[in-house]
Amino acid sequence: MAKAKSAFVCTECGAEYRKWQGQCSSCQEWNTLSEVRLSAPRPGAASSGVAGRSGYAGGLSKEVVDLGSVDLTEVPRLSSTFGEFDRVLGGGLVPGSAVLLGGHPGAGKSTLLLQTACKLAQARKVFYVTGEESLSQVAMRAHRLQLPTQGLKMLAETSVETVLAVAERERPEILVIDSIQTMHLEDIASAPGGVAQVRESAAVLTRFAKQTNTVLLLVGHVTKDGTLAGPKVLEHMIDASLLLEGGADSRFRTLRGQKNRFGAVNELGVFAMLEHGLKEVKNPSAIFLSRAEEQAPGSLVMVVWEGTRPLLVEVQALLDESALGNPRRVAVGLDQNRLAMLLAVLHRHGGLFTGDQDVFLNVVGGVKVLETSADLAVLLAVVSSLQNRPLPRELVAFGEVGLSGEIRPVPSGQERIVEAAKHGFTRAIVPRGNAPKRTPEGMEVVAVDKLADALEAL
Repeated sequence: MAKAKSAFVCTECGAEYRKWQGQCSSCQEWNTLSEVRLSAPRPGAASSGVAGRSGYAGGLSKEVVDLGSVDLTEVPRLSSTFGEFDRVLGGGLVPGSAVLLGGHPGAGKSTLLLQTACKLAQARKVFYVTGEESLSQVAMRAHRLQLPTQGLKMLAETSVETVLAVAERERPEILVIDSIQTMHLEDIASAPGGVAQVRESAAVLTRFAKQTNTVLLLVGHVTKDGTLAGPKVLEHMIDASLLLEGGADSRFRTLRGQKNRFGAVNELGVFAMLEHGLKEVKNPSAIFLSRAEEQAPGSLVMVVWEGTRPLLVEVQALLDESALGNPRRVAVGLDQNRLAMLLAVLHRHGGLFTGDQDVFLNVVGGVKVLETSADLAVLLAVVSSLQNRPLPRELVAFGEVGLSGEIRPVPSGQERIVEAAKHGFTRAIVPRGNAPKRTPEGMEVVAVDKLADALEAL
């Protein structure tokens, strides 16, 4: 009897080693290697019995061709019936693509995909495989959400071989797997959810999707640190990786694209969790701008760029005299290290000392701001709280702040100003490089070069 071979795979970066070692040489992480048993696939398992439709996004070819002769016809996309979902995907679902949807428990992953599957099943062939719930549980949820259930093919199964056999018979256009952590292959001698099972199951399902031109939607769990559970190589196999975020105390959910071979990365879609499921929010700026009647110090609206559209969000700053030798720096929705850098710039080039103050920052609505255009708005909010003087309600600001106190321009400045004017703002402090050639009617634009000029403009 042949001896089973094994390898050791890093759960963080997916690097493989022949023997165990304490530290991964690729990502330098400790104690992340886990043993994976390797076995030769059964005869015919590689093809999974798939010999029908072929071609994926223009066709997989084993022939060597010249790049200039490749057909550039646009691949037709399938609408998910959600405009915000289509926006994050880059325009819709691409036939033959594999999409991974991750999120914390209770974020609404299964709800979003069930709503999408039920609506798409009215016009297309959709196959929904659930490995975590029974068919009656899924049916009760669909009834509670008042979804059309006719036409949606369901299967409660965790064996990948069985799923592929049924999918080959049904020939669906869209295949939903909820979730990839529950799937297992008989050839892999490990429990479902392990490194080997997740990686090999995803590989076999992705191969099936590409060979049959089927849209594959996978649900993935998220670990405590916010990353997708399983090996990182799972993100390399798929075409798009989406993350559904939202706290248990908030009814809003944000869908962010982390990887997309068919569209822009870092695109943002906003949903509201209501009684009848997720509902898309087509104008998120109006929601994030629900401010108090009386303007308080430390509050300012900034214009950030998410994917392909501007977004107006409110940043709040609170400064309080610290009783500790090392004052606290807390940032929710912003980079805490960048906050410390901006406070140093404010002291050096703005003449305002915050070394004896606890500084707390919060982006309203649970939005995570990843770009540097929020620097100027953050500093202006900090100054407002430090001097206990509220800023005008009709004021917006954006711009990157450099270490020498200069205000640097940011991309899409004209579009940001126009978006602010649409929501009734009448004054904007922007970098001089973003000063518009044609100012929107009713908008006063103050262009600044240095931080001192911005503080004086207040």
